[in-house]
Amino acid sequence: MTTRHAPALAPGLPGAGGTHSGVVVGTSSLGGPYRFDPFDAYAEGLVTNPNVLVAGQVGRGKSALVKCLLARALVTGRRCVVVDPKGEYASFAAAMGATPLVLEPGGTVRLNPLAGSRDDTDRPALLGALVAAGMERRLEPSERAALEVALLAADELPGETTLSAVLAQLLAPGRVGAQSVGTTPEALAAEGRTAALELRRLVVGELRGMFDGPTSPGVHLDGDVVVLDVSGALRAGALPVVLSCAAAAIDASRRQPRSARTILVLDEAWSLLANEGAARWLQAGFKLARARGVAHVLVLHRLSDLAAAGPDGSVQSSIAAGLLRDVETSVLFAQPPSEAAALGELLGLTDTELDVVGRLGRGAARSVVRHVVGPGEAGFVDTDAAMRG
Repeated sequence: MTTRHAPALAPGLPGAGGTHSGVVVGTSSLGGPYRFDPFDAYAEGLVTNPNVLVAGQVGRGKSALVKCLLARALVTGRRCVVVDPKGEYASFAAAMGATPLVLEPGGTVRLNPLAGSRDDTDRPALLGALVAAGMERRLEPSERAALEVALLAADELPGETTLSAVLAQLLAPGRVGAQSVGTTPEALAAEGRTAALELRRLVVGELRGMFDGPTSPGVHLDGDVVVLDVSGALRAGALPVVLSCAAAAIDASRRQPRSARTILVLDEAWSLLANEGAARWLQAGFKLARARGVAHVLVLHRLSDLAAAGPDGSVQSSIAAGLLRDVETSVLFAQPPSEAAALGELLGLTDTELDVVGRLGRGAARSVVRHVVGPGEAGFVDTDAAMRG
């Protein structure tokens, strides 16, 4: 008999695949409902990490799947965070009873990426990652040391530590801080000047108004549903650094005691991997996913976008390849024939699997599973309203 007919003859066998628990995603081509949850997949030993890749051509149903997966996961107690660079999750947020936080230069919403406990050992790394994202390169040891000294000095000031306070300490370091790294205030200021000028861009430059002060009153990043609309950063050409800052603020809130397991959606993931500083932040997040209880969901159109993150042999291309090797759950919607080489090389798909992926219809993904949109979900998954005029 075939695997298609076996479940009918032996109903006790789980022919549909997926996880034993988790939410229903759709129907399997083998028959029956297909269930999936990244944390359940890890608990059941199906994967060794909860991270997920979602890829497919425009209009094939990627956004609909992600939104439905989030809405259904909320019922099981998961926490959902979306970093939305295209402003497409407003209807989803409204349906979930949340309001998107719109981050844009000169806007009304501020997030403090340095919020949280001053004893948190991750804060220096977060600060270094967001500055490196703006500089589009790895920090030099002297720059990293200058940032750490400035952060310690800013922590000694009354009130909440902010990027503005760190910038002030970078531009004019104190004698005690300079002595802690065996130099003078003047030399330390010179070593940290490039980092300070990049940080200045966020505080008083063209990106001011998003991360230059305490988190705005009434803004809570530890809720069950958080949608960050960073489409303004995409228009300003500063998406990687803004994504890094936003993710740092989310990460600080995640470490609060009440935080549940979090599904973190990063749309337009290629933009992060094209920037070395942002790519390194994402790499660290992937490797710490299990310890932090975070399932990263990377959403993109083509795998070749990741392969083209940087020139052959570059840091970005190496990180992109490493991340793909670390992702054990890949949701592949229809891909054009030109993507066959990337799919085979980066994900190890066989010729048969490549043939299936090339013929998938709208709403169908590899396994093969047809995603089903529920009656109450149609309103917040529709991304074609503008095309209907």
